[in-house]
Amino acid sequence: MSLSDFQHPLWLILLLVPAAIVVGYVLAVRSKRRRTVRFGNFGMVKTVDRGARRWFTHVPAVLLVLSLVALVVALAGPQEEQKVPRNRATVMLVVDVSLSMESTDVAPSRLEAAQEAATTFSNNLTQGVNLGLVSFAGTASMLVAPTTDRGPVIRAIERLRLDERTATGEAIYTSTQAIQTFTDSLGGPDQAPPARIVLLSDGKETVPADPTEERGAFTAAERAKEAGIPVSTISFGTLYGTVDIQGRSQPVPVDDASLRTIAEKSGGEFFTASSLEELDSVYRTLEEQIGYEWKKADASRPWLITGALLAMLAAAGSLVAHRRIP
Repeated sequence: MSLSDFQHPLWLILLLVPAAIVVGYVLAVRSKRRRTVRFGNFGMVKTVDRGARRWFTHVPAVLLVLSLVALVVALAGPQEEQKVPRNRATVMLVVDVSLSMESTDVAPSRLEAAQEAATTFSNNLTQGVNLGLVSFAGTASMLVAPTTDRGPVIRAIERLRLDERTATGEAIYTSTQAIQTFTDSLGGPDQAPPARIVLLSDGKETVPADPTEERGAFTAAERAKEAGIPVSTISFGTLYGTVDIQGRSQPVPVDDASLRTIAEKSGGEFFTASSLEELDSVYRTLEEQIGYEWKKADASRPWLITGALLAMLAAAGSLVAHRRIP
């Protein structure tokens, strides 16, 4: 622990006090022994020698000095890295509602499992985080602007309905714009809390066909990175998913490659989930990353408790060894 780890390092000067007490105690013990040997009789000298062997008579003094050290350290305000809830952050939760989300390869269906996991995620996210919701199929819709009120988000998640096509790029653009608008309302980028887009999808973008086009997913991911907003993507589903379209079974395998690329281009993270349990696990990981941060916080309480306990033990030990409190 260095001086920079203390809020009030000048209090550490008081460590000279227990050091001085140690020196004074040692000198007092030696002086007492010399006086006893010089002026006492042989029987008393033997008694002193036996007392010298009773090392535990010095334990109360040692405990008292250690308690003073601990209390001085507590006064100096030690700090350590601790995980604390964020009191400011902005997250846009983005959910794919294209027809492929009707597949039942994830029970009861991809969409219903996604709704359940998103609801749990919304409820568990720390209250200081502003959460918004975007859904997308052929177009993107901002259902809830960023807010600390979880009620509107959860109700909107429950009302999600399927639609045709997949416009992933539009969803990223819409989410980025929502975050920037919210940031402007807080006083601009300098006052903005950290932000992130969490995008859940199961398939390749179909609108436009090329994700590198201006409104495509890859380009949108690059624009999000320029705005300082990483996109964490969740590829949800299996390679064996199918949906029934006009009486015909249509394969809808999950597309990991494009979602991984979106995450890489935006500076976010890529996750996969092929079941509700795995999706819950991914969201729990994101909850930890988004809802908490590591920062220096006060760590004086353990030192204060230690100092108080050592002082009590010193008093009790002195009563036993010397029949008095030091």
